[in-house]
Order: sequence, then C-alpha cells, then structure tokens
Amino acid sequence: MLNLVTMLEDSARAVPDRTAVVFGDQQLTYAQLDRAARQVANLLRSRGIEAGDKVALSCPNLPWFPVVYYGILKAGAVVVPLNVLLKSREIAYHLADSGAKAYFCFEGTPELPLGQEGWAGFGDTESCEHFFVMTARPTDDSPIEGAQTLTTALADQDAEFDTLPTEAGDTAVILYTSGTTGRPKGAELTHANMTLNALTCHKLFGEVEHDVHLVALPLFHSFGQTVQMNAGLAGRSTLVLQPRFDAAAALALMQRHRVTFFAGVPTMYWALLGEEASGASSGIGLPQIAKNLRIAAAGGAALPLEIHRRFAERFGVTIQEGYGLSETSPVATFAPVGEVPRPGSIGRPVWGVEVELVGEDWTPVQGADVVGEIAIRGHNVMKGYHARPEATAEVMRNGWFRTGDLARRDEDGWLYIVDRAKDVIIRGGFNVYPREIEEVLHTHPAVSMAAVIAVPHSSHGEEVKACVVLNPGAALTEDKLIAWCKEEMAGYKYPRLVEFLDSLPVNATGKILKRELRDVPEARHSAS
Repeated sequence: MLNLVTMLEDSARAVPDRTAVVFGDQQLTYAQLDRAARQVANLLRSRGIEAGDKVALSCPNLPWFPVVYYGILKAGAVVVPLNVLLKSREIAYHLADSGAKAYFCFEGTPELPLGQEGWAGFGDTESCEHFFVMTARPTDDSPIEGAQTLTTALADQDAEFDTLPTEAGDTAVILYTSGTTGRPKGAELTHANMTLNALTCHKLFGEVEHDVHLVALPLFHSFGQTVQMNAGLAGRSTLVLQPRFDAAAALALMQRHRVTFFAGVPTMYWALLGEEASGASSGIGLPQIAKNLRIAAAGGAALPLEIHRRFAERFGVTIQEGYGLSETSPVATFAPVGEVPRPGSIGRPVWGVEVELVGEDWTPVQGADVVGEIAIRGHNVMKGYHARPEATAEVMRNGWFRTGDLARRDEDGWLYIVDRAKDVIIRGGFNVYPREIEEVLHTHPAVSMAAVIAVPHSSHGEEVKACVVLNPGAALTEDKLIAWCKEEMAGYKYPRLVEFLDSLPVNATGKILKRELRDVPEARHSAS
C-alpha cells in the first residue's frame, strides 16, 4: 500500500502539537489538520465517493486547501486541483473532462463571489453530483442553491477514519496543463510519482529540525503543491499561507514568522527586490529576514542572471534554480544543496531521475553545449494524459517524456535552459533564443523586466520584438534601446522592435504569458 497522504499522517503522529498551517491569525496543528482531513474523507464516503473517483478542488492558499486535499486522498479518491482563476465555462470543461463526481469550491473563486449566475454555468455537469462551498463568511448558509457549505457538511462527520488502501501505481492527482497549445490535458500522477518527488525534495533541500515555509506559490499548481506542501509537511515544517502574492506583504510575513524557506517564480523575486529597493516597506528588517532565510528556490521559468546576483547581494542567499513540469510531478532537476550554484543553470537531475537531450527523432545529442530537447525518465514521470492515449503517445516513448524545452549541458553535467522549442524565433534562417536576448536586456540599467517574442515579417519570416518594463523614473526611448542592443549582440539577434509596457501579463503562478504579448493588434507589432 502507498498513499500520498502519508506525508501528513506520519508527521501528525510524530509532532501532533506542532503548527502545520498558518493563515493570518488562524493556525492548525498537525493533529488538527489530520483530524479535519479525516472528516472530509468521511463526508466523501457518506456521499458515495469510492476509491478511484475524481474529486475537484478550487481554493486559493487557505487552510481549506490542505484539509480537503488530504481528505480526498484518505478516501482513496483522486484530487483534481483547479486554477482559481478559471471561469464557469472552463470549470465545466475540467469537471467533465476529468469525470469528477464531487467539487469543492471556495466561494471567492472563480467569481467574487461566485453567485448564482456563475454557478449555473457548471452546476449541471453530468458526472458531478456533489457540490461543497468553502466559505469565509460567518454564516453557514450556502451562497449557491443546491450546494452545501463545507462547514455545515462536516458538522456531523466522525473524526475517525482509516485511510483506504491504494497502490503505488494508482492515480493520486490529476494536474491540468495550461492549454497554451490546445485544450488543457490532465496529467495523471500516481501515489508513487507524488510521494517520491516530495521525499526527494525534502532530502534535496537538507533536513533540519523545523523549517518555516512562506507559501506564496498557488497550491493548485505542481510547484507549490509538491515542493512546499507535500515536502514541507513530510519534513514537519510550518506552512505560512499567502493567498495572493504581494511583495510587501510577503516581506512582512517573512519577518513576522521567521521564514526559512521561500520558493517562487522569477516575477516574485523581481517583485521582492523591487519592493526592498523602493524602501516602501520601511518597517521591514532585511538583516533579520536574511538571517533566517535558509533556502530560496526558483522554478517555473528561467531566472535572469541579474536577479540571481541582486538577490544574493541583498538577501544573503543564492537562489537554487530547478526545473520540472506538471507531467513530472514536477521536479526533475535542481541545483544541489552544498554545491556552489551556477547562475543560469537548472542544476542536475534529482535522485532517481534521468535526463537526456534529444533530437526530433529521439536520438540523444552528444557533446557539451550542444542544444537538444529535454527528455525525462524516472519515478516522477506521469502515467499519461487522462483519457488521451494519442496525446500521451506523442510525448512518451519507453518511459521517456519529451518536454518541449531546449537545453544544453556543460562539461560537468549541469543543464541550462535555452528556451521553449515553440518560442524559438527563426529570423532569416537563423535561430534566435528569446531567453538569451532577455538576459542581455536585463543588464541595461533602465530595464526592470523584459520578454522577447516573435512577430511576423514579410521577408525574414519572423522578427525579434522586445516587450520592456522600465525601472521607476527611468527614461529611455525605443531607438536608444535598439541601438544599445545592436552594440551588445549579433546582428541577427538584436530586437528591431521595442514596446514599453507598464507591466507584463502573468498567469496565476506568476509566469509571463508570452501568448498574450503576441495576441495584440498588428499595429503594435509594427515599427514606430
């Protein structure tokens, strides 16, 4: 028997009175969290949910999330975490595609509040029979007709429950991809996938008596779910939850709770540095934060070298960069603790995982600094896309999973992301890698953040365009930035088009949405 919920249960037996979860003034000990999860499991069983049934969950970083997540697992069911920004039509798609039989939804998502109109869009999904609303309001009345508040539903549920046995190869979680190249697909991750990846992360970052995590990454996403929630609870850590990332609030929480572990995507580190540099959070003691901070982990997108440098300088910690996808549970590589990190590198494969760089025909590419597509094999690779055998066959062969990401390997085996295969710009027959251009742009003193995209061109096929956010008070023209780029990089690489923006579009995990930068009126892609 193997069940991912062991992450919680083992720690609840060992340190029942230790604080497991903090949100504002609310705290749950390990014993209280495990008890509440048992009540959720009893609720599901009372509604006829059986082992292997799918149960969807929409909730921001609130105590409700781990309570329901682990309750679903105790019942032997499959967790289907959903992005809290999904709208009614999108929720209906995910419920139908996964075949979810029950749905737990925080009333503040996806509509604020959901309301009767929002509920009508997915409340009649054929397979989904049970709806529970997690409400932060003092009343027990459900805001949705035909649904029950979770508080009311749990009131008469027993707090004793024996976790249903599951096998290592049984599906534990279905994580939906973002759907940037089509409709979202559900990656089926087994109990073995998720458990081994969480334990690998726990060991990877070094075992200490008591870590305190600031959890600003959304728990519905694989990064926060595995690296912080599952691995953190396996390590008997305290999780300080932040439902929506805000740099000033994050710094205050880091100081108040003596946070030792922070994980984020590049935009989060960029925001923390900007907040600290602005001096707006004058009451924040940076030396105290730096003294407590043990681990700073990054993933989700390539981290600019300039952010690496500035964060180490100001916070006293070198960011450890890693790499993974929903399909790989997610962690596949990381910069090892104890070794000097190499800025710009995503490290080496973690325990039990193999990484190859391959060509289009799956043949491994040979030699240092030769670019190939990342392929991964190991305990972390999904069993496949839910109900999509053709899509699974496209990306998997003999246990290997093709990621669509391009990388190179140095002589010591450290990996460096070059770019997404689909983001490579082909200008006049030459390959231009946006990340390389972005790294150069970030060294300009006036540039705060940049994203490089391809736009159509009549003769070159594609042209290089830079979307740039300037530092506060900085003055820079498009022509001057283009001229500077021309001096800094090869003639076929430098951007001929520049657009200054107040901000770059990001998704719920803080990842820059380049597709939104591409999907703008054609006039904005023309030279000024």
